[in-house]
Amino acid sequence: MELTRAQALDLLKTYNKEPFHLRHAFTVEAVMGWFARQLGYENEADFWATAGLLHDLDFEQYPDEHCVKVREIMEGQGLDPALIHAVVSHGWGMTEGNVEPEHQMEKVLFAVDELTGLIGAAALMRPSKSVQDMELSSLKKKYKDKRFAAGCSRETIAQGAQMLGWELNDLLERTLQAMKDCEADIEAQCAGL
Repeated sequence: MELTRAQALDLLKTYNKEPFHLRHAFTVEAVMGWFARQLGYENEADFWATAGLLHDLDFEQYPDEHCVKVREIMEGQGLDPALIHAVVSHGWGMTEGNVEPEHQMEKVLFAVDELTGLIGAAALMRPSKSVQDMELSSLKKKYKDKRFAAGCSRETIAQGAQMLGWELNDLLERTLQAMKDCEADIEAQCAGL
């Protein structure tokens, strides 16, 4: 079954109530759609965005079964196996889901999940609370500071860049630009939280 955006959002909100988790879902959704368009997958942009929106579907209620419980939830809804594979694969090597990312979309999701969290945390430290005035050099300093946003795995981000065949700086720069370009849309989504 293919999901409309409204159906995906309803599913997300069934399992996620915390504004922090919803904001992260909206951020990854927007960034994934941006990457789809930038990388020549315009026709798949909605699919990429849906994978981003639902990637942490099970995390809030089932943190110890993250990327495992989601398969059960999504299969129970009769969702597209490709979408399920994408969502489960973003936890490769970090969770018991242990499904390796294969498609470029899955590799992007794997790479940007942790990185969007790091960039979001860095933005909150800025007087503007925005990514709009964030420079790549500032992001690189935050990335190198292992104590900053310690829950965002630098190893996973670096592994994601390698998986994509990109330099780390390229991944950082592209993801920062995606968040800049999408910030207004993300804020609009979060306005009702």
